Amino acid sequence: MSLDSLSLELLELAAALIAAGLVSGVLAGLFGVGGGAVLVPVFFQVLGLAGVDEAVRMHISIATSTGIILPTAIRSFKAHHARGVVDMALLKGWIVWIPLGVVAATAVASHLSSEGLRLVFAVIATLFALRMIFNRASWRLGDDLPKSPVVRAAVGAVIGFLSTLMGIGGGVLNNTYMTLYGRPMHQAVATSSGVGALIAVPGTIGFIVAGWGVPGLPPLSLGYVNLMGVALIVPITLVTAPLGVRLAHALPKRRLEILFGIFLILVAARFIVSLT
Repeated sequence: MSLDSLSLELLELAAALIAAGLVSGVLAGLFGVGGGAVLVPVFFQVLGLAGVDEAVRMHISIATSTGIILPTAIRSFKAHHARGVVDMALLKGWIVWIPLGVVAATAVASHLSSEGLRLVFAVIATLFALRMIFNRASWRLGDDLPKSPVVRAAVGAVIGFLSTLMGIGGGVLNNTYMTLYGRPMHQAVATSSGVGALIAVPGTIGFIVAGWGVPGLPPLSLGYVNLMGVALIVPITLVTAPLGVRLAHALPKRRLEILFGIFLILVAARFIVSLT
């Protein structure tokens, strides 16, 4: 590859990543999610416009999203921890099990095709969407979180596994788990920031290892993690997310849940159509 063609490819990729950051930042702020559930499908589309090989496009989208979670999750966790609202006992119980689920997911993802990863994302996104659309405040599985170490270990491993396969920080899964057992949402959100850190560190390392030497990766990729994507999108989302937050405050919470559910169904449908 000549220097001119490499420079052009880098410029096209940078433009696509900036567009992804602008869109995902606003949508993440609007819907109150960490961004992964929004960023992965946006990433997939813009990387396609940049000419990235479809065989690795979904892997890059998920892995880079995981890398982007890391600085934002750590920053958020420190802020929540300073306020004393994080359930540290729950996080300490998951300190081994979430990373184990993450490592298992990166191993599985490395052996799945792009089509397989899109199918997994579509199925899990549809389940999230249905929960958002039909959610009721009265839904409860119990008055407090299960005390059994076996149950907690299994839940942590599942959260780590499914979140990593989708390139998300675990907030949707952990928030659902904690609120179904009567925990207040603000505590669930605060604890999810710690979950994001437990997912992002081993997830980023795992995707680097899994994608090492794989052909078809775009420039400035470390395994499946695109360093340009991480460097460009983190500051962009920090700037654009408040725009979405302002839009969110203008809409009722229940309407936001329904809108986010519809968004996820549209994303899932788009991925399903791309498989045909």
